[in-house]
Amino acid sequence: MQKIGILGGGQLGRMLLQAAANYPVETFVMENDIECPAAHLCHHFINGDIKNFDDVYNFGKELDAITIEIESVNEEALQKLESEGVKVYPRPSALSIIKNKILQKQFYKENEIPAAEFAVTNNVNDIANYPALFPAIHKIAMGGYDGRGVILIKNKEDFVTGFDEPAVLERKINIDKEISIIVASNGNDIAVYPAIEMIFHPLLNLLDYQLSPAELDEKTLWKLEAIATKVVKKLNSPGIFAVEMFIDKENNICVNETAPRVHNSGHHTIEANYSSQFDMLWRIMLGYPLGNTKHILPAAIVNILGEDEYNGAANYNGLEEVLQMENVFVHVYGKKQTKPGRKMGHVTILGKDRHELIRTAHKIKQILKVTALKNL
Repeated sequence: MQKIGILGGGQLGRMLLQAAANYPVETFVMENDIECPAAHLCHHFINGDIKNFDDVYNFGKELDAITIEIESVNEEALQKLESEGVKVYPRPSALSIIKNKILQKQFYKENEIPAAEFAVTNNVNDIANYPALFPAIHKIAMGGYDGRGVILIKNKEDFVTGFDEPAVLERKINIDKEISIIVASNGNDIAVYPAIEMIFHPLLNLLDYQLSPAELDEKTLWKLEAIATKVVKKLNSPGIFAVEMFIDKENNICVNETAPRVHNSGHHTIEANYSSQFDMLWRIMLGYPLGNTKHILPAAIVNILGEDEYNGAANYNGLEEVLQMENVFVHVYGKKQTKPGRKMGHVTILGKDRHELIRTAHKIKQILKVTALKNL
């Protein structure tokens, strides 16, 4: 039986472990919180820092393979583990490109992958040197996640609000649709999931709800799939990748970002697709054939986010009402504490009618609220 480790014990690790129950595998998780969402589902839990070289190296040296649920892991330890024969998903060479926004944008340019025009800034004063890019998005090179580390710069007077460290300044796209495509690679073969349309929370810059498959004409869909596939092939690494793309008002496509792991935009695949993104990653790591990416039914997802005014022990209001709905699947991540904008779970809705999916998604958003017990 293979021994496979997961760096990070959040909701992605939790759902990976739920899928692991179908396979002959011994699972290990490392996280610095013994009450993290994944802690009680693995065979072996190690309390450690995923950013620390020694912790990561010692965690992985006796394993057959290791994967991540967040990019901010110690890359040097993963490189050493790979050199000693431990399989790493994704490969450290791919992770090093993706985790640094500067290297990621340069990678797109070097490989002729369409992306927004950009400039590299080393400090906040550099922003004023690129007025032709305004309005622009300023993205911190390292450490940004889930909408954090991203600032809108409307004009050169706004530059003082930017990041005073290495970052990317990219021209703001006039977005018509935001699309994600999950791509799986075992190093030889590629499997592509149906395109997902993402609708973002206007204030938190987090995924609010999504629809799959996205409503696209055939020619645009082919272009999106070809670009996503090219990104993954050029990264030259087995694993699961979420390629997030923009379609602008003139129907041009550009890549926004790539995630080298299972991704929020693929959570619906647990119920909606024959092989979920989590199942697919286990197939890749264990050396099994790639799974079937086709839909069983179209789907929508609603993120369950912590309400703006609450911070404390989590309480789920409206959960019983949502659980009574047909073709609705609730996933609560097991986080004991809620805070504004924190991902506390998600709800997947299945159905053939797109308008009904959207209607149900909005209804669930109104009903299901996460508050703090101390405020009740």
